[in-house]
Amino acid sequence: MVHLLRHADHGHVGKMLTGRMPGVHLSETGRIQAEMLASRMAAIGLDALFSSPQPRARETAECIASVTGLEYGIAEELDEIDFGRWAGQTFDALEEDPDWRRWNAERETARTPAGETMNDVAARLTGFIDRLSERFTGGSVCLVSHSDVIKAAICRYLGTSFQTIHDFEVAPASVTTLLIDEGRGTMLALDGNRFAGSEEVVP
Repeated sequence: MVHLLRHADHGHVGKMLTGRMPGVHLSETGRIQAEMLASRMAAIGLDALFSSPQPRARETAECIASVTGLEYGIAEELDEIDFGRWAGQTFDALEEDPDWRRWNAERETARTPAGETMNDVAARLTGFIDRLSERFTGGSVCLVSHSDVIKAAICRYLGTSFQTIHDFEVAPASVTTLLIDEGRGTMLALDGNRFAGSEEVVP
């Protein structure tokens, strides 16, 4: 079982594209969310815990580690999308950028200014998940990452277009649960909303 967690709130959500800009930490609200998330994950029982290298993700993982007693590892595969020059800009400002508008209108093919595509992001995350599923067969793994990174994996496992990321939300401190079996992934739940008869696909 793989639990994909979006980091808790950092105060920029809905206002600014944070990306990989340095020094972004959890807000006071985010710390409360992270503590609640930690209790939730402790009740599930975890065998391993990994985090994106971004401070807001690491601080979320630290809360979980403090409650579960697990040490957490840093995985570059969980890192935020490299948005390049877009990072740190407000969404209002980005709407004036035709490349940003193209990114949102053509997620199957568009690249960020730093060169990443949604396919690149999905490949790095699902590849990491595949390796963990072999390493922790039958176990429960928690991965702390970022909204569009998690959405990229959801699209890949559900076999849908990356354009469908606009159709669902991965909120701060949310949990997306996947069942990985013999290289196939099945979506079980998105923040507590269970999927009945989800299609199994090979990432």
